[in-house]
Amino acid sequence: MAIKPKYVKQLGTLLLEKYPESFNQNFETNKESVSALTNVESKEVRNRIAGYITRKEAGAAAQEAEA
Repeated sequence: MAIKPKYVKQLGTLLLEKYPESFNQNFETNKESVSALTNVESKEVRNRIAGYITRKEAGAAAQEAEA
């Protein structure tokens, strides 16, 4: 598993804090939300951010299921 660059983590965390209702466990919808909420022009960077957010959301859902 690759280590995510710092800017991906920072922007992903910021987006999750500001717009938690815009993201879920679906990569495709997260990808569209990242495009709409940021000015990231690079498709690769957008996909990395959306993937990071998707992983964070899936982890949060798994923790809630355990509790």
